[in-house]
Amino acid sequence: MSHLAYQPPGPAVELEADYVVVGSGAGGAMAAVTLARGGAKVVVVEAGPWRDPEDYPSTAYAGLRDLFDDWGTLITSGRAFWPVVQGRAVGGTTVINSAICVRTPGDIFDSWKKDHGIDGLADSVWRYQDQIERELSVEEVPERARGHSNRLAIIGAEKVGYESHVMRRYVKHCQGEGQCLQGCRGRRKQSTNITYIPEVQRLGGQILSCAPVERVRIEGRTAVGVEGRFVHPATKKKGARYFVRATKAVLVAASAVHTPLILMRSGVKSPALGEHFRSHPGTGVFGLFDDPVDMNIGATQGWASTAFRENPGLKLETLAIPPEMVASRLAGGGAELTRRLSRYRHMAMWVHAVRAESVGSVRPGLFGKPVVRYSFNRRDMERLRKGLHIVAQTHIAAGAKAVVPGIFGLPYELKADEIDKILEASLEPRNYVAVLSHLFGGAVMGADPARSVVDGTGKVHGYERLYVADAAALPTTLGVNPQHTIMGVAATFAEGLLSAQGQKPKPRASTPAAA
Repeated sequence: MSHLAYQPPGPAVELEADYVVVGSGAGGAMAAVTLARGGAKVVVVEAGPWRDPEDYPSTAYAGLRDLFDDWGTLITSGRAFWPVVQGRAVGGTTVINSAICVRTPGDIFDSWKKDHGIDGLADSVWRYQDQIERELSVEEVPERARGHSNRLAIIGAEKVGYESHVMRRYVKHCQGEGQCLQGCRGRRKQSTNITYIPEVQRLGGQILSCAPVERVRIEGRTAVGVEGRFVHPATKKKGARYFVRATKAVLVAASAVHTPLILMRSGVKSPALGEHFRSHPGTGVFGLFDDPVDMNIGATQGWASTAFRENPGLKLETLAIPPEMVASRLAGGGAELTRRLSRYRHMAMWVHAVRAESVGSVRPGLFGKPVVRYSFNRRDMERLRKGLHIVAQTHIAAGAKAVVPGIFGLPYELKADEIDKILEASLEPRNYVAVLSHLFGGAVMGADPARSVVDGTGKVHGYERLYVADAAALPTTLGVNPQHTIMGVAATFAEGLLSAQGQKPKPRASTPAAA
């Protein structure tokens, strides 16, 4: 059986494979398919359920329930309480993100070499990124799917005078349905649950879903498999226990939040474990236009700018969110909130992600739940505030009559001649609404075991047959969307394992299940 879902209480399930991969998102799926293409038997163990695209939810509420990790309720512990957003399903966050594809900038590899002693990844990562772009049908958002919000952003950026562009995404023939955050029911988005995971199955691999990993079983200092217990996706009742033996290696790819915790529960000792957690916190501004914008019609995210990646350290994007999410961003309640929501069709939301220098940590909390300690320093708060001003300028240049900055202490709306008030806003983090959706670190790579958890091949320092193959290994932020980098690094690590066995990955097995 190539897919084993929740198993009720009863005899323990025991399986064996060459490689066990924990997690099925960008890193886990890419590592798994690379190993499977090399002829290895692979078992992928995923905490979340398998959701077929036809069964994806139609509302944001149901999306949070069915596809997000813990309903999206994990928040940072620090000077502000900001949500930490990631997926929990077969396919991981690739199911709920906007499928944005950005190649790893060369300066990232330079900094990894200079500051972390990691060299030799660039050529392999870029080679794999070329391959991934072909396999996942990466293309610019087509004109038919751009929608009015994305077109307005292009106009606004041109008038303000900075570089911007139509996004490239892992999407095949996008129809602009605006459902990316709830999963693409039309199978256009090439998330790993409809591409690489089915290929792993075709190559003889197995998938365990609804199977959160409790720990990697380590004998001496050698990883020999993973163990845990099935959990029902709806009732949360615990089912049968399982153990999957790995004869060659265990690769943990459970996210920058959960990978460190799994390693901690497994008894891995490293002074850097759970440290060096980083992110691209994002926030945005609503523009209020006279004519309807209908931001929910068209690609969820279709426009971007990297003009400010170096200075002050920002990436600008469009983002379409449904009314129920808009309601959570608008001040007020009752009749006042209803009145504000009545303007939904005339709103455009444009956002920016901060290339933050602030560093946090991940630790286990009550009942083993993750605790993410993370606070912005003053320089990052200045970047955040500056980004809001740039986005507000862009809205006004595109024709917005007013903007909603979403900063406590400022008026709800600012007219065109009032947006400079944003630059005078307090730098208190609690006055801003932000979300952490690009997560890095917690089990970072580096040459020095005192400051890193894994080496430049993904192997955990001081342990055998134990690897990290996801964003947890990335030692810095990127200033661009991370999925392409995560996939390229994971494939490189997996290829290294095959090479050590005298094997190499073969070309893609067959056409994927995606339409």
